[in-house]
Amino acid sequence: MQVCTKCIMDSNNDPNLVLNELGVCNHCISYDEAYKLLPNDDLKLRSLHRIVKEIKDSNTNEKYDAVLGVSGGVDSTYLAFIAKKLGLRLLLVHCDNGWNSELSVKNIEGIIKNTGFDLHTHVLDWEEFRDIQLSFFKAGVVDIELPYDYALIVLMYQIAEKYKIKNVLSGHNLVTEGTYLPKSWVHSKVDIINIKAIHKQFGRVPMKTFPHMSVLKWIYATRNRSKSYRLLDYVDYNKAEAKATIIKEFGWRDYGGKHYESIFTRFYQGYILPEKFKIDKRQYHLSTLICSGQITREEALAEFAKPKYDEAQLKMDKEYVIKKLGFTEQSFDEYMKAPIHKHSDYPNIQQFWDRYFKVIKVFKPFIKPIKTLLGK
Repeated sequence: MQVCTKCIMDSNNDPNLVLNELGVCNHCISYDEAYKLLPNDDLKLRSLHRIVKEIKDSNTNEKYDAVLGVSGGVDSTYLAFIAKKLGLRLLLVHCDNGWNSELSVKNIEGIIKNTGFDLHTHVLDWEEFRDIQLSFFKAGVVDIELPYDYALIVLMYQIAEKYKIKNVLSGHNLVTEGTYLPKSWVHSKVDIINIKAIHKQFGRVPMKTFPHMSVLKWIYATRNRSKSYRLLDYVDYNKAEAKATIIKEFGWRDYGGKHYESIFTRFYQGYILPEKFKIDKRQYHLSTLICSGQITREEALAEFAKPKYDEAQLKMDKEYVIKKLGFTEQSFDEYMKAPIHKHSDYPNIQQFWDRYFKVIKVFKPFIKPIKTLLGK
């Protein structure tokens, strides 16, 4: 087993881990390269105010400056707090997929109460969404969270279009989430082709109401209609201090692990991923905090050594998830032992791009002569 000398990532958890001559892994190197692109401490505040002015100036005649997706988690809650302080007018968007914990609901209520922001909640059709989730279980792929993550992303742009809002705020940030998770852990979060292909093969309920866009419409929405901003990269974002702030200001309550505001996500990350796919996401999240200087390597190792799941909570969550999805104990055990498949075993967006660029390559020599003929 190879282990990074800077963070705690290892090749058992990430089979594609690459170490340089100093024993530092590709994730640490990627983090450092991304950090260099951010403004230094002296320029952060000026950059933040420039971006905020840009956002406000682009929506002077509209009710809202930007949309922000909220889940009740730390990042989106703290971003709502920052946005309020900066005088931004936000429309909060929440996508309810049927797995909200009581804590997440209370935390979202706290945001609304203390900011005065409006909230748009979109409730996914449960029978339809459950069927999509079950399709991903049957497909044997790693990123079972892909359908929900995709739905939330698309929903924000659809809401932005509906209310003529030109800006989308993202809670994603370098400090707590790093650059990119290991490729073997996740799949592209905007791959509607993969979602549709897996559901078509394994699903039973027609996909009628699930939020989605064609690839070309997605490109237009993200590049021409709305602009995305990651404001947390322009503040001194310390996770422990952010938690203390939102606890004090919003009455926010901690729910444990990262993204554990969702019951399904808690069970998926705490049980399914490590047991079936041999992946423990805590290792990456803790490593990111090491890279950002918020914890030491020794502190991260000590935290990582703790149990992934409280036994009593695991028992309750397992029973709840199995029953809600319609598994039996036996059928769920069969799933856990079934072969693993890659997302690339099914039609996917990369195949679309491969075909797209082949066509561009074929027609590229003719583009200039055509423009000349048209006088352009």
